This record gives sequence, structure tokens and C-alpha cells, in this order.
Amino acid sequence: QVQLVESGGGLVQAGGSLRLSCVVSGPTPSNFPLFALGWFRQAPGNEREFVAAHTRSGGSTYYAESVKGRFTISRDSAKNTVYLQMSALMPDDSAVYYCAARGPWTGSGAYDRRERYGYWGQGTQVTVSS
Repeated sequence: QVQLVESGGGLVQAGGSLRLSCVVSGPTPSNFPLFALGWFRQAPGNEREFVAAHTRSGGSTYYAESVKGRFTISRDSAKNTVYLQMSALMPDDSAVYYCAARGPWTGSGAYDRRERYGYWGQGTQVTVSS
């Protein structure tokens, strides 16, 4: 069973930085690199929206337009962990951030579609004060 646990959220002033981490348990060391990993966020009253995705290890990264140039997604296969480095944070970035994973059997593409991800973490709150 695949489980995801996020950490690193908190309160930060506008212009500041945070790094979110997500530990993925379940996949074997040989399978984890094949999983695509993503970050989504959901603010109160809004739908959960795509933030960033990393395809299999050594693959490509994708970002929502609203975070390009400010956020960076990375993964460490030795630690079964995916990160989201967030910089130049703005109040509009305030949300619950969710880590998501999808196995190689889901194919490729549509990395911004939440329904393509079968595994989710519980979320971590990020609040950016003005």
C-alpha cells in the first residue's frame, strides 16, 4: 500500500520561502523511480489545483503558470521523497498543499490532472501573510 506524508508547511511572510517534503512509503526502491509525483493545493472555497509535477526519475517537470519561476519540484529516490521548494511566496499561495503519486501503469501525460493520481497525502497548511 502506498502512503504519502507531507511536512514543512507553516506561516511565512510574503516574499519568504518554504520547503515542503513528502515521504512516499510502499513502492520498492526499484519501483519508486517509476512513479510520477505531484503537488496540488486547495484554498478554502476553491477546487484542488495543480501546482507542480515530476515524472519518473530523470524525467521532466511541469508547473502551473502561477508558480513558474518561484517553485521547484525535485525528488530524491534514495529517500523516497519529493520536495517542493517555494520562494517569493505571496498571500495567494496560501492553501493546503497535497502530495500525490501515480504508478507507471497510469501511463504518461496529463500530469496536471488530479484524477490521474491514485495516492494522496493528508495535506500540509501553508499560510502566507501580507
